[in-house]
Amino acid sequence: SWSTVVNSCSSAAERLCDFVCDCSDCSDENQCGYLRGSAVLGTPFTCDFEEGDCGWQDVSTSTYRWVRGRASLAAWDIGPHSDHTVGTDLGWFMVTVSPPAKTTATAWLRSPVMREAAATCEIRAWYHLSGSGPNETEQPVLRLAMAYRDEVVGLWQSPRRGGEGWHQLVAYPGRIPGQFQLIFSLTQPPACGAQLALDDITFRNCGLQEPGQQVCGAEERRCGRGSCLAQHRFCDDTDDCGDGSDEDPAECKNFSRCSFEDGLCIWKAEDGQTKWERNTSLSLGTGYSVPPRDHSRNSRAGFFLHVGNALATGASGTARLSSPTFQASNSCSLVLYCHLHGSATSSLSISYVTDSTTKHLVRERMGDLGSSWVRERVDFNMTKSFKVLIEGVASGAGSVAIDDLILSPGCVHKPDQGVSPSDKTTLPSQTRATPCAAEEVACDSGDCISAELACDFAETCANGSDEKRCGATTFEAGTGGWHDVSVGRLRWGVQRATEAAKTVLTASFPCPGAFLALQAGEGQVMAAAKARTPLLGPSGPACAMEMSYRLHHSPQGFLAVSITDHTTGTTHLAWHTWGHAGTAEGRVRIPLGERTWPFQVELLGLVDLQDSGSAAIDNVTFVQCHPDAVPAEAAELSCNFERGMCGWYLDHSSDFKWVHGTGQGQGCDHTTGSGYFLAADPSAPWSRGQRAQVVTYRQQPAAAPRCLSFWYRLAGPQIGTLNLKLRLEGAEETVLWTRRGTQGSIWHRGQATLPATGQRQYRVAFEALRDGFLGDVALDDLALTAGPCGAELSCSFEADACGLAAREARSWLRQSNGTGTTAGPAADHTTGTATGHYMVVSTGRDSLPAGHAAALTSQPYQPSAPTQCLAFWYQLSAGTPGSLNVFVEQSGVKRKVMSMSTVEGDAWHRGHVTVQPDGDWQATFEAVGAGGDRGYIALDDLHVLDGACPEPASCDFERDMCGWSSPSDPRLHGFAWGWKSGAPLVKYPGPEQDHTLGTRDGHYVHFDTSVLGSGGTTAWLESQHLPAAADSCLRFWYHMDIPEHLSCGELRVRLHSAAGQRTVWSVAGHRSRGWRGGVVPVQSHSEFQIIFEITTQRWPMEGTVALDDIVYSSGGGCHSSPEVPVEEKSSSSFVAQVVLGLLLALIVLVLVAVGGWYWLKRRGPASRTPAESNAPQGFDNITFRD
Repeated sequence: SWSTVVNSCSSAAERLCDFVCDCSDCSDENQCGYLRGSAVLGTPFTCDFEEGDCGWQDVSTSTYRWVRGRASLAAWDIGPHSDHTVGTDLGWFMVTVSPPAKTTATAWLRSPVMREAAATCEIRAWYHLSGSGPNETEQPVLRLAMAYRDEVVGLWQSPRRGGEGWHQLVAYPGRIPGQFQLIFSLTQPPACGAQLALDDITFRNCGLQEPGQQVCGAEERRCGRGSCLAQHRFCDDTDDCGDGSDEDPAECKNFSRCSFEDGLCIWKAEDGQTKWERNTSLSLGTGYSVPPRDHSRNSRAGFFLHVGNALATGASGTARLSSPTFQASNSCSLVLYCHLHGSATSSLSISYVTDSTTKHLVRERMGDLGSSWVRERVDFNMTKSFKVLIEGVASGAGSVAIDDLILSPGCVHKPDQGVSPSDKTTLPSQTRATPCAAEEVACDSGDCISAELACDFAETCANGSDEKRCGATTFEAGTGGWHDVSVGRLRWGVQRATEAAKTVLTASFPCPGAFLALQAGEGQVMAAAKARTPLLGPSGPACAMEMSYRLHHSPQGFLAVSITDHTTGTTHLAWHTWGHAGTAEGRVRIPLGERTWPFQVELLGLVDLQDSGSAAIDNVTFVQCHPDAVPAEAAELSCNFERGMCGWYLDHSSDFKWVHGTGQGQGCDHTTGSGYFLAADPSAPWSRGQRAQVVTYRQQPAAAPRCLSFWYRLAGPQIGTLNLKLRLEGAEETVLWTRRGTQGSIWHRGQATLPATGQRQYRVAFEALRDGFLGDVALDDLALTAGPCGAELSCSFEADACGLAAREARSWLRQSNGTGTTAGPAADHTTGTATGHYMVVSTGRDSLPAGHAAALTSQPYQPSAPTQCLAFWYQLSAGTPGSLNVFVEQSGVKRKVMSMSTVEGDAWHRGHVTVQPDGDWQATFEAVGAGGDRGYIALDDLHVLDGACPEPASCDFERDMCGWSSPSDPRLHGFAWGWKSGAPLVKYPGPEQDHTLGTRDGHYVHFDTSVLGSGGTTAWLESQHLPAAADSCLRFWYHMDIPEHLSCGELRVRLHSAAGQRTVWSVAGHRSRGWRGGVVPVQSHSEFQIIFEITTQRWPMEGTVALDDIVYSSGGGCHSSPEVPVEEKSSSSFVAQVVLGLLLALIVLVLVAVGGWYWLKRRGPASRTPAESNAPQGFDNITFRD
């Protein structure tokens, strides 16, 4: 494809893969471990694996290896259920395969050679780890390393535990001169069986800055290669220019630098229980939080200082490093590189001490900054002599390290001789800051409480001091618990709106207040600024954070809030706003939802401060966050969603969410046709989670069963599952009701009985699964009523037996092929998979002797129409399965209405019975043994509908699809036909009138051909199995809306039997003028199915196809019916006829007149057009092709 042209301009080898485009088409940056850009994501220097492996190579030494692959919906619980790029099963990623069974093995993935990474370089990728063995301790570790010079150094490794789903990794390699390669590796212990997928590898700001024509600013100097660099970034031990000119030894000779390669230089480490220790990555090992390299040499053998492990003492003490005494100065600055990783509470502080022995804090870093060396710089403007004090606290399993301390020439040592006692600068004594143990925090009163009780939205300390610095703040007295964890050129800091520091922000944050604002940071990379709260939780379902915000004049800028859950290792975006030319401001309520301890709220911001951009937040509050806080309406389970959510709340633990709204083109609500309902769209941008849930608040115990009824919609060509679940306190959750796959763009009624719960509280949840990606799920009009539900009118046996009861013990069983104890079908009818459920009875002579019967009886059905249709699917095993009898019982009278004992093949067959009830009635399915060795009879998908049953394979689609369906086997990558009315839907286009009624209220089946693509180029609509036919006829009406220039598509009628498939009718894609008729003679020597197939050779193919009024007549051929549509040509042949008519007008007119008179005379009045078809009509015979 166009993206993978490599080096079209024959650029020199040393200019390839250096993150800078030399060729006009940037093809010198293809196959570099990235392509010049991702067409899907729109990002440069990205590998999304959609068009190939971008040059990444598997270099594993065993069968355990990396391959390029896709997700499988058939194996939905194993591995990723979608890729990260497009979010469906059609997207590609790299994945490990064949994990080791008996030995530990490593899968290695290596990039091509890359060159010249800038100091600002940032590597991002997404990974998905699943199936990590019997317990969490065995979760294998993904590592990203860099082969550079003669060494392999680590850049990043995955945390010790992480939940299901896609996680982002971010690595900062720093300035890498010359050539290097990246290596991903995953080591697995034997029999662990984890699977790791990797996707969307992106390189940001990795190219060296191009020498521009720009004039350098007042605070900038020019690099040797011509680009501009801020003055304070010269002589800071980072090659920002890319040619070393900003670190020229002659230029930097007056700076005092300590790399710790040969000791501590002028610095002094204080002795104590916890102290700074000089060490290397080689000797510290490869633990998660340990620095994998030093900063000075970019090597595992390079030295740095780290806070010695305080775990042995049981307390996280403070390590102190002090400088000599410096003279008073207004030009002394310190640059250092710090590494804080593995703990949310580790800290590093830089202070100064004067002769008063009072410590003055200048800069503090707290929290987890990731596995990278972060540049930090502070200025000391002192009127007295002073010492610099650097203190580190490593909490828990975290590490704190520093390297490359650089003092500017303005930091002048104070000579020792002749110092009066009053001039001596001594350090304050190191007293224990808190008497509390490692896992405790101190109240203002001095009492100690468990760290988990701080910031849990409930006051534990006597004066509530444990909840004061947790993020809820006006910033008047400081950060209120927020701490900056930025690593780049922006940071968050408290700013005061004083007259002296007038900014564009003061309009919405009035004087003299304070607020949290974006400020210039000292780091190297261009990343967004981040600030985090302390560890919070647990929180209740209604928990939300409110804040005021302002984002000014920053077209590329944004403000966002995300939530990091440390239990699952996931981070989800909760809210964001983009910058515009003007100002975005307001007050926002951000749902946080129910979460366990510990989680953190993270604030992200990105603006261009040099272009007068700015961003700030203020007045942060947490509302209804106490775990037991519930709204007044919590017990209201009946809800039409017109005035809110009643007693339901949206689960925020996944980025796949239900949305409360009015439809946005997906159709109307059920209540009024124009109101509110809940919808979940698996194809919504950046929905990558596996499930969306809407849950009730905790409900009081229920003494008696109740019925929850609801209206639902499952629409779209590839939509997944909707579950209703009961979560009983202290018990596993149970599925009360489930549906999977498209049910049409139509509201259906569902119901489930909520059982009595004894003394236990409970919750109910609706769960939409992303095991399908095209379509939407909707819910409306929930109603809770006393007493159990009546008979289920539609039953798939996926959740339970729907009240159908066997008279004899151990006769009829509900099972799936995967779990069954009785022989039965390999797959059920509903899902087409081995995990789907059905009812089955063993009919072998040992289980059901000849003549013995096993009965399965439904609950009573209430008559809702003069005639009703009972439809079901059944399967009889090969050999001697016995017979299946169907009885209808009403008013105590039992009547046999159907019996079958042999069917061809082992497929599911459809049975149907028309019932004329005069009161409540029941259906009984009776299996009778025939004395065979083994055998079974199975039952699935029962439906009771109003009206008489149509003939097999005939359907006007007004009530249902009459047994027509799309194959449900997810391995086929097929797409389902939809079922809808003529009411226009943006998401599901189709004709505005059906054929049966000729109105918008009439229904038909349809398919949107634009979804056909690389993963599935056909869509089937199958009939039930039909008996062999010698001279039968299929009549139908179809409507096509496919532009002629895209008519690579075709609609076909195929016959499928044991002998194979054959096409008996087809028409090329075109724009039809209204509904057209098709008539197809049908002959088959054995049992068969009719299949309508849409196929395309080219993608995408925009357009729609619809079908209506399918009539299948067995016997009598296609000659005896008065309902034969009149002839019509396709649009292209119509145009050709017009041209011909212009050339030969007289001849054509005569021929048409004579031929038309003769044809009408032969056909007679019985062959008129069907009266209901008022649009232009036509005919397609079985050999017609466009």
